[in-house]
Amino acid sequence: MKKILLLTAGFLMANMYGQRECATDLKMKEFYARNPQALAKKEDLRNYLTSKSAAANTVAKNGQTVVTIPVVVHVLYGSAAQNISDAQIASQIAILNNDFRKLNSNFASVVPDAFKPYAADMELTFCMATKTPTGASTTGIERKSVSSGFDFANEYYQASGLTAWDPTKYLNIWVGNMPNPYLGWAYLPDAAGYPEDGLAIGYKYFGTTGAAVAPYNGGRTATHEIGHYFGLLHPWGEDGSACGTADNDDGCADTPAINDAHYGGNVFPDNGFMCTPTANGAMFMNFMDYVTDTEMAFFTNDQKTIKTNTMAGPRASLLNSNACAFLSVNDVEKVNSINLFPNPTTQYISIASPLAPINEVEIFNAEGRLVKKAFIKNETDKIDVKDFVSGTYYVRTYNGKDFVKSMKFIKK
Repeated sequence: MKKILLLTAGFLMANMYGQRECATDLKMKEFYARNPQALAKKEDLRNYLTSKSAAANTVAKNGQTVVTIPVVVHVLYGSAAQNISDAQIASQIAILNNDFRKLNSNFASVVPDAFKPYAADMELTFCMATKTPTGASTTGIERKSVSSGFDFANEYYQASGLTAWDPTKYLNIWVGNMPNPYLGWAYLPDAAGYPEDGLAIGYKYFGTTGAAVAPYNGGRTATHEIGHYFGLLHPWGEDGSACGTADNDDGCADTPAINDAHYGGNVFPDNGFMCTPTANGAMFMNFMDYVTDTEMAFFTNDQKTIKTNTMAGPRASLLNSNACAFLSVNDVEKVNSINLFPNPTTQYISIASPLAPINEVEIFNAEGRLVKKAFIKNETDKIDVKDFVSGTYYVRTYNGKDFVKSMKFIKK
């Protein structure tokens, strides 16, 4: 595996050869360190996501249906070039809608005949959100100018960047000046609903026009990262030990086990990194490998199984999102009736919700760590925050298991 290590030599090599690097493994390690409760559930979740019987049950119950995912793009720019155009964003959505329906133009020429039977229509489409979480009309794009010292890698989803729109209803994509050597990263379904949930991509690697630069101007960085968002791993596994044990690979029997990434220029059949050489060799043209944009072309049936289980499990709330439609006036009034007070505060907060019942509250700090969970009956209930350190906090409100609204407050 091409380990994601913060080594200067690694940076220089990646920059010299322009290799694709994905920071998902690194970001997930940081996420598990912040959220040990998610780490404790990791193995059980992975077993569920790779279960073919679970996917078969879902299909038997619901049938094969195409799901539309609402997208919001947060553009964080420090220069005119980084403030990518609406057209560049639209070009990315077009690529996604082809790639996840097996309609991409390079499929026939790039995928060898030996691998074509394994290729899957992922039955996902993507739309730009037409309304904000409060029901206001939107293009699904928001922009913010940031200073030259802005730390995109760590601040993009915080108040100094642009906070996520409800991650249970939207796929949040942040675009900005990605630190070398990375092209992007995403959070696996383990992070569903957390403030950082979504994906981040460098402005040079997003879409097919404008500021996008070769060889990563085919929109495939977003395709790759959204694969992670729906539970797919790199074919060499999380730690590069896929050849040591099947437990450490990507959980897909139809993606041949390899021990390192392919960076492009490979010729079929290629057995260079195969755990066990075969007549067909590695599936280096899979969207979850690291080849250049023109050289990757498909997802497999087992990868679709993981997507199906993700949509039935940790990302099921996206099925109920109407972010690409418009809320009724009544629904907007209900959401808008929810308020948090006092704000700023020194001792406690309360939630007023005269039209939409709220019974559970989660509070996250600016780093995205869950710091408190509380159950409430009415607005007279006070949630104690006096021991919180000063700063910005994010509140998620629920009615039963259903997310209702997110808010933030300042603790003095």
